[in-house]
Amino acid sequence: MLKLFRLLKPYRIPVIITLILVFIQSLAELYLPTLMADIVDNGVVKGDTAYIWRFGFYMLLVAMGSMICSIAASYFSSMSATGFGKLLRGRVFKHVTNFSLEEFDKIGTASLITRTTNDINQVQQVLVMMLRIMVMAPMMAIGGLIMALSKDRELTLIFVVVIPVMALVIAAVASRGLPLFKAIQKKIDKLNLVLREALTGIRVIRSFNRIEFEKQKFDEANRDLTETSIKVNKIFAIMMPAMMIIMNFTQIAIVWFGGHRIDADEMQVGDLMAFIQYAMQIMFSILMVTMIFVMIPRASASAERINEVLNVEPAIKDWTEQDEQAAREAAAGAGQADAGDESGADVWSADEMAETKPLRGYLEFRDVTFSYPGAEQPAIKDVSFAAKPGEITAIIGGTGAGKSTLVSLIPRFYDVDSGEILIDGVDIRKMTQAELRSKIGFVPQKAVLFTGTVADNIRYGKEEATDEEVRHAAKIAQADEFISKMEEGYNAPISQGGSNVSGGQKQRLSIARALVRRAELLIFDDSFSALDFKTDAKLRAALKQEASDSTMLIVAQRVSTVMDADRIIVLNESEVAGIGTHRELMETCDVYREIVSSQLSEEEIA
Repeated sequence: MLKLFRLLKPYRIPVIITLILVFIQSLAELYLPTLMADIVDNGVVKGDTAYIWRFGFYMLLVAMGSMICSIAASYFSSMSATGFGKLLRGRVFKHVTNFSLEEFDKIGTASLITRTTNDINQVQQVLVMMLRIMVMAPMMAIGGLIMALSKDRELTLIFVVVIPVMALVIAAVASRGLPLFKAIQKKIDKLNLVLREALTGIRVIRSFNRIEFEKQKFDEANRDLTETSIKVNKIFAIMMPAMMIIMNFTQIAIVWFGGHRIDADEMQVGDLMAFIQYAMQIMFSILMVTMIFVMIPRASASAERINEVLNVEPAIKDWTEQDEQAAREAAAGAGQADAGDESGADVWSADEMAETKPLRGYLEFRDVTFSYPGAEQPAIKDVSFAAKPGEITAIIGGTGAGKSTLVSLIPRFYDVDSGEILIDGVDIRKMTQAELRSKIGFVPQKAVLFTGTVADNIRYGKEEATDEEVRHAAKIAQADEFISKMEEGYNAPISQGGSNVSGGQKQRLSIARALVRRAELLIFDDSFSALDFKTDAKLRAALKQEASDSTMLIVAQRVSTVMDADRIIVLNESEVAGIGTHRELMETCDVYREIVSSQLSEEEIA
């Protein structure tokens, strides 16, 4: 948790002001019992009314000063803690956006949401208490003990017995509570996961009439969290009554022994009253520390979970000079001559590409193999092909053949295990991720829309796109027709997840979003599946005409979508089963013939 508090550096002035104000407040609180003792001993006992009024006025001023310091300290501590929470949330979010899909799969979306919200709130709340109580409580306890000693040394021996007893109670409760607080945060993760799945999958749940089953799942997760919370609250519920019993017995002991000392004329009544107040201040200070011990275990567990996220190193990083040097050394060690400009065989530099191949968006796979973490078999194995600008390269294959995995490697959602992927002759691992993805217009298998307007969703591909560019992209994507029928046209609202448009409309808006970028490389990952055959054909014809200077990759299940492609890559069990045109593959590739015969009639094949 202390590691996270480094983010308080921008708020060091409010923190220092808070500490000074708390210090002044503590001094004022410690001075009040002494003033009261003087009033009793020198005013009440002697009947000096003027003395009572004068010192009573001093007490009022000290109390008001303490109140003002308390209010100001609350303001500055809250400002510091809130600012800390803002910075920490921003840092966690920024770090998470750099994760590859591997890290998202490992930690889980529901857990990341909990850590960014609930866990940070826990640390933020404890920080407010620490700035106030963790500073004030020790000062009040030590100051109260010093002032109590000044009133009567022998009576102070009571604390020798009381304080260790209180410390033992606190230690016993805290040691049992900490593991449960860690468990609570994990159970919140589970509850969030169940809730998120239920809300995002509500259509499937209702269509299969599984509402009661989901209710039962939620109830189980909710009950599990509730039972653990009740258990930990029961443990900490023991603390307050135990503290109050100790405090009450301490007060009885002070009055009992103090009474004997007054009777023996060894102590005055005002001093006894002040001593009781100092004793209560000491006890309440320990009680405040107890409250901190209630919060710190949970905040500590939350801080640990936040640090786990911040300590995760993304598996995919941008190429650095150190990587370049290591590649050169590796190339030199492998006996490759003149490795200064290359880290692998036949890797072209951007300048060489400009001289030898004036192409924009030239894509090449060289013996690419990739396996998902923990998988027994590769998802892609020894795949090699080239795709040129102005051509349409289609990828087809059975379910699980590795089509979507293959195109996911191009924007570096995952990194290859072996082999190379090159764009314009440059290994994509040598580009920054921002530079690489600026060259790509990607349409995912599952169309995703964001809350906003139709135009906002298309402009997501190019923020500075003009209205004309947005309309042009929509026309090519065959989306202009249904957009123009909307009441507000391109300003029509899109609800969360695009729930107010159909599946085909979602796909066409996603395609328009990719087209508006005018990217070197256009990737369509089974993005025509929700379109009818007529719209599919019109879209492909428009794409071929519009994106004549771009490299186009189309992943599809339908043979009719890929028949006219310049190059068709057939995948079977993670490997390339054939590459060629439709006619060539019909003659040479058994897998392709099986796919065609399963979808087209003999007349259509002929």
